[in-house]
Amino acid sequence: MSKKLTHQQLIEIANEFGTPVYIYHAEKIAEQYNKLKKAFKGCDAHFFYACKSLTNINVLKYIQLLGASLDCVSVNEVKLGLMAGFDKANILFTPNCVDFEEIVEAKELGVHINIDNISILEQFGNKFGDSYPVCIRLNPHIMAGGNYKISTGHIDSKFGISVHQMRHIERIVKTTKLNVTGIHMHTGSEIKDINVFLEGLEVMFGIATHFPDLKFIDLGSGFKVPYQPGDAETDVNTLGEKVSIALAEYEKEAGKKLQIWFEPGKYLVSQCGYLVTKTNVIKQTPAALFAGVNSGFNHLIRPMMYDAYHHIENVSNPTGAERIYTVVGNICETDTFAWDRKLHEVREGDYLVFYNAGAYGFEMSSNFNSRLKPAEVLVVDGKAKLIRKRDVFEDLLKNQVV
Repeated sequence: MSKKLTHQQLIEIANEFGTPVYIYHAEKIAEQYNKLKKAFKGCDAHFFYACKSLTNINVLKYIQLLGASLDCVSVNEVKLGLMAGFDKANILFTPNCVDFEEIVEAKELGVHINIDNISILEQFGNKFGDSYPVCIRLNPHIMAGGNYKISTGHIDSKFGISVHQMRHIERIVKTTKLNVTGIHMHTGSEIKDINVFLEGLEVMFGIATHFPDLKFIDLGSGFKVPYQPGDAETDVNTLGEKVSIALAEYEKEAGKKLQIWFEPGKYLVSQCGYLVTKTNVIKQTPAALFAGVNSGFNHLIRPMMYDAYHHIENVSNPTGAERIYTVVGNICETDTFAWDRKLHEVREGDYLVFYNAGAYGFEMSSNFNSRLKPAEVLVVDGKAKLIRKRDVFEDLLKNQVV
């Protein structure tokens, strides 16, 4: 049965820690990780949690204990991963448009390095030669994902080295004696069609023959989770079966066994997260009925940035008559979480819960309007533990110099 916190649990946590508050249900993370392990049991699959989605160190520690590896996009995420207990051999560093010195710093920390542009690849080869293994991130020119802003494998994307630049890559590898042990691609997020992954895998098989020391192919991630009732999600079981068959066929033809790597972020933590808010005002206008809560896009930016849907429930009045609301925040901008949303009658003081708030919720939050960031709470075995204090006024000034 899918792991989910009850209305009563959410209300009790909100009463104890105040609102707005981010709540993460640890067992849901474990459930998602185990689904992936089971789906890909037919091949040598490794899962690197894309921690850009949620980096609270307590969440990182929990995911490390599950047995997952870690995918990082900044050297600071690498350092957080090491602090959380991840072995350096289980950390992948996949940066974009960073200074070469950040690449060198990650190399000195001993983690896997994933290089996604020609210039850095050449600099790395000239400096380190074959003394340190690298992975190369390629752009397969495949359009995929639920929103253009989160599609990363198309021809206009800044990510990866074009597959049409293989001749240039080969020149660099040959002249600098680079030791290429992995090739990587990531086409986007919220991918429903598993054929996107299979098409990408075929592209990678064609490229794999160029690198005799290759050990793994990394397909990134982009597994979709359901955001609204009845929403589709990626069929990881069928994908796992087909990837396993494809890898076995490749091994038979090429005489070489390869690992398959994935970097799930949203898939692991999105559904574990809840943002609980308090209704400040109910405002009737000639055009709409507004429910204004004590949060805003400074805490959850996805609806405004990506037109993302987050299911909302009134957990304080779950049996009230249904009415149509526009749910808005308290930021001095257009700050809409949901237009024309059917909710059980909302009264001032009621708690509204935003579901699927674990990924890119707190992680993308800010102090816009000099508002304070919320607390974070982790629920493990039914027990709620504070894992980040709520901001106080002094936090707004702590790095300012007068």
